[in-house]
Amino acid sequence: MNLLLIEDDAEAAQFLIKGLRESGYSVEHSADGRDGLFRATEARYDLIIADRNLPHIDGLSIVRLLRERGDATPVLILSALGSVDDRVRGLQAGGDDYLTKPFAFAELLARIEALLRRGSTLRELTKLKVRDLEVDLLTRKVTRAGRSIDLTAKEFQILEYLMRRAGQVITRTMLLEAVWDLHFDPQTNLIDVHMSRLRNAIDKDFDTPLIGTVRGAGYVIRDGT
Repeated sequence: MNLLLIEDDAEAAQFLIKGLRESGYSVEHSADGRDGLFRATEARYDLIIADRNLPHIDGLSIVRLLRERGDATPVLILSALGSVDDRVRGLQAGGDDYLTKPFAFAELLARIEALLRRGSTLRELTKLKVRDLEVDLLTRKVTRAGRSIDLTAKEFQILEYLMRRAGQVITRTMLLEAVWDLHFDPQTNLIDVHMSRLRNAIDKDFDTPLIGTVRGAGYVIRDGT
């Protein structure tokens, strides 16, 4: 198992690296948030251990940026900040677990093992497929019938939301809340414009359209069932 440790405290990092390697893990180390984020996005890891307070980019920002990219790699956050609010903020940022310093190494190992077990299941969900349309949530690559399709960030978010709910009618309200974090209708053609572009990218050059409109209800991506 390949782990990425992002920890700026040299002494703590050496202790963790030694213990993790003795426990059978392969460990790469970054001493600051910027390098840690670069490594996390350039290579595949089974789990990331990130200190919360880091130079350049803090641990919570790293997690948020990874989740925005669709990266579901399990992340264990380490921090001396241990209040309930601190732990909640860590989990809300996208962390999978939050361990307060100081901690027993045995507990760290137990939590790593639990996250890796959970992560083996999560990795199975990082690729979506509806008929000949495929989305890789880790690389953000979209293909249909083997042909690569380029999407903007918002178009990708809409497509992912639709594909996770293939066959289900998705309302404008659902899209506004999930993609734009709006809890009201701005009374603009915001959704219509993005859906038109998405349909053009996904369906234009293919005989069978996948994205449909349900009049008066919303949108649906047809899964063939």
